[in-house]
Amino acid sequence: MKQVMLCAISSLSCGICDEDCAYCTQNKNSDVKIKRYKIKSPDEVVAEAKMASANHALGFCLVTSGVGLDDKKTEDVARIAHAVSAECPDLMLIACNGLASKEQLAELKKAGVFSYNHNLETSREFYHKICTTHSWDERYQTNLNAKEIGLELCCGGIYGLGESKEDRISMRKSLAKLNPFSSPINFFINVDGLKITPDSLSVDEAFGIIKDSVKALPNTRIMIAAGRESLFKQRQYEIFNHGVSAIVLGDYLTTKGESMSRDIAELKARGFEFVTKCH
Repeated sequence: MKQVMLCAISSLSCGICDEDCAYCTQNKNSDVKIKRYKIKSPDEVVAEAKMASANHALGFCLVTSGVGLDDKKTEDVARIAHAVSAECPDLMLIACNGLASKEQLAELKKAGVFSYNHNLETSREFYHKICTTHSWDERYQTNLNAKEIGLELCCGGIYGLGESKEDRISMRKSLAKLNPFSSPINFFINVDGLKITPDSLSVDEAFGIIKDSVKALPNTRIMIAAGRESLFKQRQYEIFNHGVSAIVLGDYLTTKGESMSRDIAELKARGFEFVTKCH
């Protein structure tokens, strides 16, 4: 039986950020025109959660902009998590809120969050070339904090930023030490207004990255997130031939994804069933 886990994203806030992550449309140096807003209301997010659940999503990720959690943001995310859990109890809640302490993460866990998403993005050696306002070590420590208080990890990275093959191997070794529940692979989407010179990945190279990730993380669900549609195009459903067991459904933070209805129809036609429980 072929199964796939579907996850959807809710961007709770957008564009309110003082970080210089070169790959991100929300970074402080970006000229990309995006919609910027502060925290959404719980009702808005619950409506998005119901739509995701109706389209077979199991994971529902609550994402905020900015470097990390503070007391106010922790309260906001916890309040929204409570509201979503009450209306959609079958959804697996994931929080993606940047750098976080054990105390802040414990509050999210109490609110019903199952997993924390904080990607390493790239290798420790390469990270300073794409971000200078916080360190790779801080990102890694946040994942350790999440593990220590009993949250599962959703932790991966981005390919195509100009990193070397050695950087890719180094990142996967770091991910293997964390042993995340799921690991999203993002393929960089070059948007006008970002000040970065990326690599141009071929489809076959991307399939190789997937296979290497599956081999390096045998106990982890490998998820394909950003770049699936733009890189693979008509070959995007071939990712499942290489060990992928999860995808992001719908739109990403500031870029459009595949329509939910098309993904569902294609996956059903290919004989997939949708994961309904993860624990």
